[in-house]
Parts: sequence; C-alpha cells; structure tokens
Amino acid sequence: MVTGGGLAEEPVAGHSRIPTASGRISEATDVHSEDEHVPFSPSQLSRIDEALTRTSAETGLLFTVWVGALGGRSRERAEELHATLGDSAADAVLVAVSPGERVVEVVTGEESHRRVDDQGAKIAVGSMVSRFTESDLVGGIVEGLRVLGDHAGSKH
Repeated sequence: MVTGGGLAEEPVAGHSRIPTASGRISEATDVHSEDEHVPFSPSQLSRIDEALTRTSAETGLLFTVWVGALGGRSRERAEELHATLGDSAADAVLVAVSPGERVVEVVTGEESHRRVDDQGAKIAVGSMVSRFTESDLVGGIVEGLRVLGDHAGSKH
C-alpha cells in the first residue's frame, strides 16, 4: 500500500488508506472482519466519503460515520465510539446509524456542540430517517451530513 508520502507500507487485513485527489487520506477499518456482508458498494462508499470530505472541509469540524449495531444502550455506545476519536473528539461530530435496530445517534464534542446543537442534530436525524424509510441508506447519510454541515456553518 502507498502512503500519502508515496512510501509503501505493509497492508493490514480489514484496514485501508487511500489518498484522494484532494490529498486527503480516506481511511476505512473493518471492525467486524468475521462479517462478510459489506453494506455498501464502492460507488456508495465514494458518495459517503465525498460528503464527509466536503462537510469537514467546509465547516472545519471532523465528521465521522459509523454504520453497524449499537446495541440496547445505543446512546452510550455512540458516545464510546465518539470518544475513540481521541484528541479530535472535541471538534468532531459522529453520526452513528444502526439500520437493523432502526437507530440514529448524533454525538458532538465540546467544541462541535457549540455549532451543532441538539436542535440541529434533531433536524439532521429527521432528514436521514425520511430517506431511510425510502430504503435509501446512503442518501440518508449524505443528506444528514449536508444538514449538519449547513447547521454548523463555514469554518471560522
């Protein structure tokens, strides 16, 4: 695999890093390698990645998406996932979607919450759910990111 600096690195099963045309590194990790079902096609992943890149660049916040089971305590699990962002968590917005459980959670950090408040998150969740009910998971995620980005406004 080639890093952003053009250096080869050892590939790791279930993990990929790809430099995009803008120079951004698109990174994906297969958290549940034993699950052979991949919910998105390459073109769908590209749409989500473009929405993440655009929203993060326009707002200056870090937007991330998690798709998978959250369990019975979905909010707590989403907050745990947000915390794994480490030093970036304060400026991050996590959109956690569990299609099988019909749950959507939006978690903001200390700084990002100042720009994406609870009302903005509720509006975004509503827009996502509207698309999800039409069986459009990718469209819902992309629309939710757009609404969150609009609510956050441009970077200061």
